Amino acid sequence: MIQTTVAPALPRRRVALATHPLVLRYLYPALTFAVLLGLWELAISAFNVPDYVIPAPSQIVGEMIKQFPILWGHTLITTSEVAMGFLLSVLVGVPLAVLIVYSPFFEHTIYPLLVSSQTVPKVAVAPIFLFWFGFGLAPKVLVAFLIAFFPVVIATVVGLRSVEPEMIHLARSMGASSLLTFTKIRLPHALPSLFGGLKIAITLAVVGAVVGEFVGADKGLGYVVVLANGALNTKLLFAAITFLSLLGVVLFFVVEVVERLMLPPHLTSGREQMGGTA
Repeated sequence: MIQTTVAPALPRRRVALATHPLVLRYLYPALTFAVLLGLWELAISAFNVPDYVIPAPSQIVGEMIKQFPILWGHTLITTSEVAMGFLLSVLVGVPLAVLIVYSPFFEHTIYPLLVSSQTVPKVAVAPIFLFWFGFGLAPKVLVAFLIAFFPVVIATVVGLRSVEPEMIHLARSMGASSLLTFTKIRLPHALPSLFGGLKIAITLAVVGAVVGEFVGADKGLGYVVVLANGALNTKLLFAAITFLSLLGVVLFFVVEVVERLMLPPHLTSGREQMGGTA
């Protein structure tokens, strides 16, 4: 009897563990990434690829350890540029989205201009900012802001308009003011969409800061990439790119943690269940 009751429970526990949301979300991607790195290492060794063409992952890690103090200092500078550009995009993008939703004038005048502005390559705008503001922090922050704020505006507009009209009519029929309707109905319903835009914006802010550093800078990870490329130091180049990737991932998860703290529990748990069943 003991064998017949315990034995079926073990496979069920294994299946439950294998389909746990945390396992699906973190362990499987980590294993896939490790396998890809292993195949990369084996390919470099099997085909005798020179390190100045493509270094092996072990060589990149060694370069990261060797140059860590330098790379870490430049990472802090790039992080400050990304953070300021991202915060500026939130401070400008969210109020602008509210104006677009509540004001037909802004919707018909500002909204088309925002859409058309995204066709302008930010690489072409960066030298103009460099000419206007010099080689300091401002050009990098502004380029990061320009790239990041559009997803914030679009996501906020979509979220604010996702509320059922019946809920708005019910709140108004009960005497709720426009401010109360916004804070209690529109804004809570817009938070999932808003945070989706923020996750996109934070990664784009990293791209914007690096673009600004490419055009003109004497510090930052983008500056390290330019120097390593000019010196044909491929290992340092890949090390700087790895630091940039890690920076984007860390900032993405910071936004996700804030999302989990601000969203109601039933929304976050529902997302996890959808991610686990997908």
